[in-house]
Amino acid sequence: MVNSKTNPAMSIDDSGDVEKGNNYNYAVEETDESGCCDVVLVFLSWLLVIITMPFSLCICFKTVQQYERAVIFRLGRSTGAKGPGLFFILPCIDTIQIVDLRTLSFDIPPQEVLTKDHVTIQVDGVVYFRVVNPTYSVTRINNAKNATYLLASTTLRDVLGQRSLTSVLADREIISKIMQKDLDKATDPWGIYVERVEIKDVKLPHQMQRAMAAEAEASRDAQAKIIAAKGELDASKALKQAADVMSENGGALQLRYLQTLTQISAEKNSTIIFPLPLDLMPGNSRKKNL
Repeated sequence: MVNSKTNPAMSIDDSGDVEKGNNYNYAVEETDESGCCDVVLVFLSWLLVIITMPFSLCICFKTVQQYERAVIFRLGRSTGAKGPGLFFILPCIDTIQIVDLRTLSFDIPPQEVLTKDHVTIQVDGVVYFRVVNPTYSVTRINNAKNATYLLASTTLRDVLGQRSLTSVLADREIISKIMQKDLDKATDPWGIYVERVEIKDVKLPHQMQRAMAAEAEASRDAQAKIIAAKGELDASKALKQAADVMSENGGALQLRYLQTLTQISAEKNSTIIFPLPLDLMPGNSRKKNL
């Protein structure tokens, strides 16, 4: 590959063409035509099968399960995937590699991530994926599962590093969808489809946990005080309205007095105190006469 940094004569457009050419290397390699030597070896293999009939059938016929595919390489070149069920190969020149199409999963180990607001947290998760193109998963990557495992770890750190601690704790579902989309896009050339990504646990430092607990407790106390103050205000307004009504009608105060006595007597008290209005006191009546 020619590097545009080491070759000043190459323009930006030319370097873009080189990158596009690298993306299509797989297609070029897979469309290479067979040579004369390949044709001769295939003919000899067929001749060997015919001569050793019917014993050669035990070697030529292979089977794979419903959830498997067999990627066949003929003289080192991929001829596609076969299965499920029974298929035919040529002895000596064909090799097969079995690929499992079932959904696989792995745990993302705890990753220490520095969030956008400079808080260090430990986050782990789980990834579910499956192979959708057996040929690509064998010819384009050495170990598809291990590569997806490493890519998931780096993607988790990249995604969480762009968010604050509050966003990480509140938007787990959104972060999981973003990770699933990024992983699926990156593993698509390998013939892998990432079905789901889940964040399992977010571990905070102990000091941060204590600080958040203290903040939450202070917030609850402040909210309780606000509610109590609103209750006192509503009660004072109600008492003022009741006092205004009683001041307009003297009989209302007497009815309230009798109702209070009824409530006291209903509680089975041995001693009942009868409040005496000040208007009935001798001194008060004398002052009024004066």
